[in-house]
Amino acid sequence: MAFVSIEWLKRWCEVPAGLTAAQLAKDLVKVGLEEETIHTSGVTGPLVCGKVLRMEPETASNGKTVNYCRVDVGAEFNDAPGAGKEPSDVASRSIICGAHNFKEGDHVVVSLPGAVLPGDFRIATRKTYGHISDGMICSARELGLGEDHNGIIVLEEYLGERGMEVPPVGTDLLGMLGLNHELLEINITPDRGYCFSMRGVGREYSHSTGAAFTDWGLAENLKNPLAEANNSGFPVEITDDAPIRGNVGCDRFVTRMVRGFNPKAKTPEWMVTRLESAGMRSISLAVDVTNYVMLDLGQPMHAYDLDKVKGSIVVRRARDGEKHTTLDEVERSLYPEDLLVTDCKGGHAARVLGIAGVMGGAETEITAATTNVLLEAAHFDAVSVARAARRHKIPSESSRRFERGTDPQLPPVAAQYAAELLVEYGGGVIDEGITDVNHSAPMPSVTLGFDAASRLIGVEYSAERCEELLKAIGCQTCRDDSAKAFTVTPPSWRPDLVGAAHLVEEIARLDGFDQIPSLVPVGPAAIGLPAVLCTRREISDTLAEAGLTEVMTYPFLGDEHDRQGFPVDDPRRVTVRLANPLADDAPALRTSVLDTLLNTASRNVARGNQRVAIYELDQVALAHGVVPAAIPGVEHRPSDEEMQALRAGMPKQPWRVAAVLASNATEAYPGQPARAWDWADAIALAMRVATSQGLTVRSEAPNVKCGGNDGKATQSVAPFHPGRVAQIRVGAETGGKVLGYAGELHPQVCREFGLPERSCAFEIDLDAIEKARPKGAFQLRAVSTFPVAKEDFAFVVDTDVAALKVQNAIAKAAGDALESVHLFDSFTGEQLGQGKKSLAFALRLRAADHTLNPQDIREIRQRVIAKVQKTCRATLRA
Repeated sequence: MAFVSIEWLKRWCEVPAGLTAAQLAKDLVKVGLEEETIHTSGVTGPLVCGKVLRMEPETASNGKTVNYCRVDVGAEFNDAPGAGKEPSDVASRSIICGAHNFKEGDHVVVSLPGAVLPGDFRIATRKTYGHISDGMICSARELGLGEDHNGIIVLEEYLGERGMEVPPVGTDLLGMLGLNHELLEINITPDRGYCFSMRGVGREYSHSTGAAFTDWGLAENLKNPLAEANNSGFPVEITDDAPIRGNVGCDRFVTRMVRGFNPKAKTPEWMVTRLESAGMRSISLAVDVTNYVMLDLGQPMHAYDLDKVKGSIVVRRARDGEKHTTLDEVERSLYPEDLLVTDCKGGHAARVLGIAGVMGGAETEITAATTNVLLEAAHFDAVSVARAARRHKIPSESSRRFERGTDPQLPPVAAQYAAELLVEYGGGVIDEGITDVNHSAPMPSVTLGFDAASRLIGVEYSAERCEELLKAIGCQTCRDDSAKAFTVTPPSWRPDLVGAAHLVEEIARLDGFDQIPSLVPVGPAAIGLPAVLCTRREISDTLAEAGLTEVMTYPFLGDEHDRQGFPVDDPRRVTVRLANPLADDAPALRTSVLDTLLNTASRNVARGNQRVAIYELDQVALAHGVVPAAIPGVEHRPSDEEMQALRAGMPKQPWRVAAVLASNATEAYPGQPARAWDWADAIALAMRVATSQGLTVRSEAPNVKCGGNDGKATQSVAPFHPGRVAQIRVGAETGGKVLGYAGELHPQVCREFGLPERSCAFEIDLDAIEKARPKGAFQLRAVSTFPVAKEDFAFVVDTDVAALKVQNAIAKAAGDALESVHLFDSFTGEQLGQGKKSLAFALRLRAADHTLNPQDIREIRQRVIAKVQKTCRATLRA
């Protein structure tokens, strides 16, 4: 966040009279600077100029001496002679004051009943020390103007120091004391670092309102001409043996020297006020000047005691084992990546003066004895400063600006401006020696097509309008009509403008985001979600309709495979390890959705959830033995070969759906106890997932050790009970693809995760469903309006013949006239014979285009009987 003072803004822009913080916020938000809040002094009137007419010291019962005063507060507020709550012979008010730094005839600040001071301190008439106190004579601290609470404000002294005259008695002092000034706090996005200065905010205000803007950050606008660097300046050397991402840590370093400075000189009140408005306290003139220049121009600076800096300044990376005590008196261990400012005390570049762009050191700081000042203004690499500030946990106002990018052309201007302020208010002379080690590169150019803004924003922008707006933000443009493009060089204070899209954003921002019409895009006809996404959505809807709740879990794995009872050699234990896990106890990616879903079910049961039925659709990670490729840098677009290597190193990530069913499936009702989930529920839900996608599936006891979805044996049936688990297979016949497994969890797994006994689960391979599902559009049958015919069949078959096999034979024989078939009875008995059983099926028959007549029905019966007899070696039961 940054603070904007309207009074300070006037230095940079022509501000209309009566501008409020609320209006300023509306103006700035047009160009992307959002309001955070508006701060006020917290003081409301009446707050007036008063003159002390009489002053009578009185000793109270507690031994404290107070002054009983008669104060003239102006005709509007005075009590008439002989009137008021404590009458007097002169027009005035009675006020009790405990301060003693004033006398009769002094002008003071008086808050009258009804006024409110900071902290919601409300002024009211009250009786104290035997008198009526009808107001209060205020100190600077009570008004929020400073920390001085030793005495009240004497206006002759207070205003005189500021070059102002004492106003007439009764004058409203809110404006004169700056207590009616509002402060706007705005939010600065990471790419707009230049707005951490009044220079940047003033520029944006000018863009928004058209107000005249004077850039005091340019050399031609300095009070005195910018002096050129020479050989007599303080020696500076820049080295960098380990640049980060190929960028040297410092590409410009400017120094100026001020000699004969008065260390006792006070910071001018206007500067103190501006610093405090920005949330910074006044420290000393030298430090305040560097802070003020940073807030005003946007260039972080540092001031050294010149007499304590030895030899030359060397900017370098830290060495192993180095330590440094910063200004906060904390000794810090340095890292080889830290960028340092050093001098030559004890050897070449031996002593550390500060962590570059973050915080200076204690050995060379400005003290009350400093008479010679060395000013530093540099341009440090944003990444180096950001990493150092985070590594040492010392974010500063300086690092906040450097890590967002500062203007490499600003250091010489800032250094001269700071030196001039020091001399103006602290005496001394500016040394003629000037150092400017400048290795900064010119701003890279960007090619922008005439139609780029129109294509990306959807608003027509002419080439002339684009060029006008780009020049307004300081860009240099070269127009090429044959190529229908501009070559744009961004200004030095905008390091964020590195691509055509950034320039397009600036065009849209300055032209006004409100100029972009709010239109809902029209999607292309006949294009919807991809089939795979439709499959996942339909499966999710199917489980939700069945009463399950969808959850999302982190895919990170710890010791869950041990808790599920996986043997040591189980292939599912081969996991993908994370290079930088969020938690040390979960360093791998799961190979099954149940790995993490069981933990979620456990937490819900532990928190008293009486009906746990949860599911999750997500990916798992299966290692395939390929070593991941190295991550390419960000300096250029990865090549096709690099992208192919990256893809090859990625683990397989198939989609799965899993569910855990614990506690009760139904609630208890009068006369009906609650029913717990069982293995049949899990199998039914797993089959329902598959059938929702048009698949014909069957459940069967696994003839392999389950755990893998490829139908091959794995090492364990974990986490399922070995005798209460089924595999779900595609198709009505043997040999179909195994989609997954469903059943009851092993008792040891239930105990390990704190789940109720007989808890159940399933897991299905969604990718396998997608491959097996019927391709193309579903063929819908028209609903027949003709009557239905019902027929029942009872067949005697061998006991090892599955009912599903008989049902499939009936369906094939009945043909299109069959509407439904279901098994309604299964019977075994002595009258059927040894090894025989009776299966009874009910059929519903209906033709689409006519009423079935007796002949049609007889033909269907004959086909059904013949087919079942041939396929299943069955006989029709009489």
